[in-house]
Amino acid sequence: MLKGRSLIDTMDFSIEEVEEVLELANQIISNPEEFSHLCKGKLLATLFYEPSTRTRLSFEAAMLRLGGEVLGFSEPNSSSVSKGESIADTVKTIGCYADIMAMRHPKEGAPQVAAEHSPVPVINAGDGGHQHPTQTLTDLLTIKAAKGRLSNLTIGLCGDLKFGRTVHSLIKAMSRYENNKFILISPQELKIPEYLKKKLEKEQIYFSEIEKLDEVIGELDILYMTRVQKERFFNEEDYIRLKDSYILDEEKMEKASKDMIVLHPLPRVNEISYEVDNDPRAYYFKQVKYGMYVRMALIAKLLGVK
Repeated sequence: MLKGRSLIDTMDFSIEEVEEVLELANQIISNPEEFSHLCKGKLLATLFYEPSTRTRLSFEAAMLRLGGEVLGFSEPNSSSVSKGESIADTVKTIGCYADIMAMRHPKEGAPQVAAEHSPVPVINAGDGGHQHPTQTLTDLLTIKAAKGRLSNLTIGLCGDLKFGRTVHSLIKAMSRYENNKFILISPQELKIPEYLKKKLEKEQIYFSEIEKLDEVIGELDILYMTRVQKERFFNEEDYIRLKDSYILDEEKMEKASKDMIVLHPLPRVNEISYEVDNDPRAYYFKQVKYGMYVRMALIAKLLGVK
């Protein structure tokens, strides 16, 4: 049972519990009208301590489409946080008003602290470079819809693998399914953290690290693109040398298989050319819509409404 639980890390849920959420999301996709009054009389609080477009609006749209209501703040200066209020006191207060809350915070571990003090379920909507579990549920739903499975896949993760919380969450989640392989495509400066490499090695999960996308794109079932930010580099020469390696365009897509799909947590800057948007393998805007449905399912499960 997921009722009353919080979701802070992707690994908080068993594979069976993840499947439960994905199954409900698929039911909502098939017949959204049937679920439009599911959360009538319920309130979602959104506590966003750093900027967000998709995640915040996706949570709000999810609750409104379930027939519930939303309150909250989109940046900390509009709350008592600016007066020095602690996270513990903030969530204890908001828990008096709302039935469930979604929190995004720049500090790793902040949603965990919130969950420990909150009288209602807390959903981690992203904490620093650490975790982004609802994006991962979105990714899993998208992959399953496109591929029909979550196992036996070769997944290319490209760009900022060091600081990208969506990448870290997805690697952890997809590691739980059989025979998945990871191709990690990044500059030296932005390779995945050592703790993740050690996890893959310990669990004997295949992974390789490479610098050039076009060298491996033909091997992939899934290409997960992320932003490479200039400020992450120690010197501009390295950035200039490598930056075009991480721009997905029509030329690179020609080398990919006909059934590879392209995912991106968004927002993008220039790492996917706009010409790729019309390619049927471009799934990133479908991914956005799946994100709303999976959050609808998650909210319903944590509230225990039927």
